[in-house]
Amino acid sequence: MATLYPVIMCGGSGTRLWPASRPSLPKQFIPLAGNRSLFQETAERVVSLAAGADLIVVAGLSHRDAIQSQLDEIGISATVILEPEGRDSAAAMAAAALWTARRDPDAINLFVASDHHIPHGEDFRDAVREAIVGAEEGRIVTLGVVPTEPSSAYGYIAPEGPGLSAVAAFVEKPDATTAQRYISEGYLWNSGNFIVQSKVLVQEITERAAAVAEAVESALKSAVQDDAYILLGSEFKLAPKISIDYAVMEKTSLAAVLPVRFAWTDLGAWDSVHASGEGNVGLHVLEDSEGCLIRACDGVMVAAIGLRDVGIVVERDAVLVTDLRKSQEVKKVVDRLRNLSPQHLDFPPLPQPEGLKDGAVRLTNWLRQAALPVWSGLGQDATGAFEEVLALDGRHVSAPRRARVQARQLQVYAEAGLQGWQGPWKPVISKGLERLRSLYLRPDGLMRTLLAADGSPMDETAMVYDQAFLIFALARASVATGDAALEVDAAAVREEILKRADAVGGVIESGAYPYQSNAHMHLLESALAWEEANGDAAWGRLADRIVDLARTRFIDPGSGYLLEFFQKDWSPAAGEDGRLVEPGHQFEWAWLFARHGRNRRDESVVADAWRLYEAGLKGIDRKRNIAIDAMNTDGSVRSGRSRLWPQTEWLKASLILASLSDDGRRAQCLEQAANAQRALWKYLTPQGLWHDKLLATGEFIDEPAPASSFYHIMAAYVQAKETLTVMEPDIAPPLRLL
Repeated sequence: MATLYPVIMCGGSGTRLWPASRPSLPKQFIPLAGNRSLFQETAERVVSLAAGADLIVVAGLSHRDAIQSQLDEIGISATVILEPEGRDSAAAMAAAALWTARRDPDAINLFVASDHHIPHGEDFRDAVREAIVGAEEGRIVTLGVVPTEPSSAYGYIAPEGPGLSAVAAFVEKPDATTAQRYISEGYLWNSGNFIVQSKVLVQEITERAAAVAEAVESALKSAVQDDAYILLGSEFKLAPKISIDYAVMEKTSLAAVLPVRFAWTDLGAWDSVHASGEGNVGLHVLEDSEGCLIRACDGVMVAAIGLRDVGIVVERDAVLVTDLRKSQEVKKVVDRLRNLSPQHLDFPPLPQPEGLKDGAVRLTNWLRQAALPVWSGLGQDATGAFEEVLALDGRHVSAPRRARVQARQLQVYAEAGLQGWQGPWKPVISKGLERLRSLYLRPDGLMRTLLAADGSPMDETAMVYDQAFLIFALARASVATGDAALEVDAAAVREEILKRADAVGGVIESGAYPYQSNAHMHLLESALAWEEANGDAAWGRLADRIVDLARTRFIDPGSGYLLEFFQKDWSPAAGEDGRLVEPGHQFEWAWLFARHGRNRRDESVVADAWRLYEAGLKGIDRKRNIAIDAMNTDGSVRSGRSRLWPQTEWLKASLILASLSDDGRRAQCLEQAANAQRALWKYLTPQGLWHDKLLATGEFIDEPAPASSFYHIMAAYVQAKETLTVMEPDIAPPLRLL
């Protein structure tokens, strides 16, 4: 038997269920007949039919968050195809069918509406299994519900015979008299559920609605995939707005209908919600009243006296009182509101989270007014040494001082000077360089790893990781101060490091993990800094060498995951070390690849940046909207803790890739950047300090602020300024550190 791919169609606005159903939260996403929303009921009803295949959801872009949160609530995953604009069911079904057919040429799709109420799920599934037989024969099978009453709320299907049979006619919603006649003649309710081979539906749409097929195919080619989401390209908007009934079903010779007798309603109006027996919501008191439907929003109590068959629906900004027998006419009220009071057509807007530009301006002010002054004052002692940490109340904390922190802080203040900060960045750099040279440099010009708080050496090891930051600091200090002689020092360190290179081109690190990607990442960063500062050609060669090593050895070609630890031949390390994936490093490498590809005008490197980025997005905890520390190569969570620095790398990668794209991916990246920036703000304190580690429980570890994080924060600011000012030059002034 062919594999079945269920497709949940989330279109429709449910206007007859106003004021509870509105465009921003239509009826499929609200509980109407129980504790679950209709969408959740539908997902639970069809997911078991997938039998290992993907559950697919087709919906508008504006409903992405609602879909994800509701799927998370019931523990179901899905591939979500997002429409940039609703174009009715033909285009939506074409997108799902095309996507499915490309994955599985023999696949069958089950298309179901997201807003139907079917209380007996197993009866529905039995009907689908029976319909699959007809789909395997090449027919487009729809489920025709045997009517229980002459309803004018539904379209009807005339079958040619009993059982699974060809369709004689599709007819529109009739009046009551005609509906009675239809029932007497054996007509069935049109449920809007379809079971069909993906390739068959694609072919029929192509032949009978070519413009739909052409627009959808183009939109899929330019689609942007973000983990479980597929955002269709803007070409989708060119598809004619037409239903599948008009586009295909009324024209095709393949239409078939299977009569079914399970309980079914599309809950299209308040009378059908009442008929479900589960429509009452909220606090209410009924006195001498019968047959009433009462729905009260939180904080409102409804009392009714002496009413019969009346619906009362109360939302925070609107109240509907209707004879339930007239509830189909709610649409007339909605139509009148378009002119009378259009603000009541949708819910009042909720407070919006801080946008990317506003957050970037706030970050600029925080750096200028708080962080840079604090860490240049309290964060550097009289000798020029930078503090390793500061207590969150600003108190000094005695601690050993790592070489990498000294170099990072030098880079931060050099960058601050380049960005126009009017504070004492020059003496900070001068004193810091002098202290570094006098105490941290070994006779060979490399930095020792660690000094005690009093300045005495504690670890003479020269880590490649540390030297990379020395090179980086010298690059930015050279540009900021105009001291070209600093490149001589940097080049000498570079040559010493390259003495550790093996035949593959990898540089061997000191310590427990000699074969690792992280040290190379920062070497690449330092090489790019010198190359962009017009240093000698050797920096460009070093950058090329590292990028080639990463593309051939570090990045798994199947998953796009960048691995951390390796064996001597640069194959993945054995055991758990070889399975480690850090989302922050995915983003950091993506950012570096994007820079390198941009500088070289090499689209293949930029394409790899996108792969790294998209793999990194799998490490975003969507419930908390925050980047976690660690995953495994199978996508499982290794550590749900979230440090500060991955948030900055998520932000940087999103911003630079936004600047390198002018299609749907730009909007996606800017949204991700805004999310990342909001995540970063969770860590920063008004005093210019920060928390470092956020536990999965939502609590920060109580510890001093590490100076090492400042380098990440400054880099995020610089990238935000660069991207935003290029896209919107008028925003430049408030993003300067002046």
